[in-house]
Amino acid sequence: MRIRTRLERFDIRRLLSAIIVTVGLVVLLVLCFGIPCPNSFCFSPVKVSEIVPNSSNEVVTTEMNHINLSSDDEYEEETRNDDSSRQNVVAVSNVKVELINVSVIPSPNVPLGKPETAVDSSVLVRSKALSILRRQKQVAATVSISQMNSLLIQSRPSSHSPKPRWSSARDSEMLSAKSEIEKASVVHESLGLDASIYRNISKFLRSYDLMERKLRVYVYKEGKKPIFHRPMPRGIYASEGWFMKLMESNKKFLVKDPRKAHLFYIPVSIKALRTSLGSDFQTPKSLADHLKEYVDLIAAKYKFWNRTGGADHFLVACHDWGNKLTKKHMSNSVRALCNSNVAQGFRIGIDTALPVTYIRSAVSPIEYRGGKPPSERKILAFFAGSMHGYLRPILVQLWENKEPDMKILGPMPRDPQGKKQYREYMKSSRYCVCARGYEVHTPRVVEAIVNECVPVIIADNYVPPFFEVLNWEEFAVFVEEKDVENLRNILLSIPEERYIGMQARVKTVQQHFLWHKKPVKFDLFHMVLHSVWHSRINRIKTKSRH
Repeated sequence: MRIRTRLERFDIRRLLSAIIVTVGLVVLLVLCFGIPCPNSFCFSPVKVSEIVPNSSNEVVTTEMNHINLSSDDEYEEETRNDDSSRQNVVAVSNVKVELINVSVIPSPNVPLGKPETAVDSSVLVRSKALSILRRQKQVAATVSISQMNSLLIQSRPSSHSPKPRWSSARDSEMLSAKSEIEKASVVHESLGLDASIYRNISKFLRSYDLMERKLRVYVYKEGKKPIFHRPMPRGIYASEGWFMKLMESNKKFLVKDPRKAHLFYIPVSIKALRTSLGSDFQTPKSLADHLKEYVDLIAAKYKFWNRTGGADHFLVACHDWGNKLTKKHMSNSVRALCNSNVAQGFRIGIDTALPVTYIRSAVSPIEYRGGKPPSERKILAFFAGSMHGYLRPILVQLWENKEPDMKILGPMPRDPQGKKQYREYMKSSRYCVCARGYEVHTPRVVEAIVNECVPVIIADNYVPPFFEVLNWEEFAVFVEEKDVENLRNILLSIPEERYIGMQARVKTVQQHFLWHKKPVKFDLFHMVLHSVWHSRINRIKTKSRH
């Protein structure tokens, strides 16, 4: 009897062990190959690593599994071709999304001719898409546009600029300019400008006038090509190239004697830095260290960096890595950045947001401007592009082919006809959706403005260009990522009169977003330079007298 009981116990233990092993194998197979999907689409996993500080201020990493909904070649081909070694990593505030295997695979097991299955699949996909977005937002704090406005106001009385080690006549000149700007005469309108577009048109015009008359810039001659002194005026990073080209050839603002300069320009291309140094320089740390060598060089050769700790120096960077490569060794400097993510180190009131301009022809940088009048714009909202990041696949999944007035698409053909159709959609749409990709910035903001289409910016924590001067809510719509499901209702709720006014202001503000081979008043070159001047003016300090 005892023997039988022991045998029964032994069989039960063996059965439990077998069950545990089987369950373990199933879990392992699911983690490796995904879950078999009986519906019309199967999804590949996306691993999300969340960085969370614990009570001891130590960094703890947790992981969640998500799915990715789609994969296509990108519409902006240069974002990958120029940065081929970049991993499929998306930074979302403190969330890192690693795209392990991005694909949408039709299931061969779904029988044809069953519409109810397709409906169930659509509902399932929509539910999963929204679930992913909600989880993303739970771990990523969002700074709204109104909160950014508050941060800008708070940054003005405070100062993060170090005091200079010794006084300079240039500091006195900038302090005098600051005083004149604060006392600017009230201006209600100006020829070619709409006062409602600006936070304070009186101070802007006074500041701009003083910049044109007084500002002097010194460009360092040090640095070897192609990383330094070689502008790249084509492609998706063209903004840093065009500014370098126009700044180094400028005769109005440049001085040969650095002692006469108010600002010092570091003529570096982050795009070239990222691609020109070879396999030994592929990590952010190695590239940042290379930049530090340049800073050490000019600091040893000249006295100007050491006088202010770099506070009167500036750089212009449109590559995604511009922020992370400069935030340590150039923390006191003014950084004009395309990747203006306030949750990743972009500093409102110190740094300035640089527009992303996708220039296809260096000879004609402002081609294809204009669009249809409001009465002829029959499409409510338009988007087309590659499925970069976590948001765009969700946007397309929620809205593609859902409403006749919502033209939300994936990638369009890259041939001339496809590009022409893309422009026609923009010129025929009331609102152009500017959804974030891997990073918060996108060339669609400027593309929308150039085609006189009201931008709809869906990119949490994105600080729009020239934020310290322009009142963006007067000519653009901001939709938080969590509200993408309600996109159509949000746009339809905007009164017709309000839309007509916004579209007119888009046409007026367009002049600030255009490159010219020979710079003109209020154009993109002058606006970038003014933003740097504005930042330095507001942070200027003098050496204390004892």
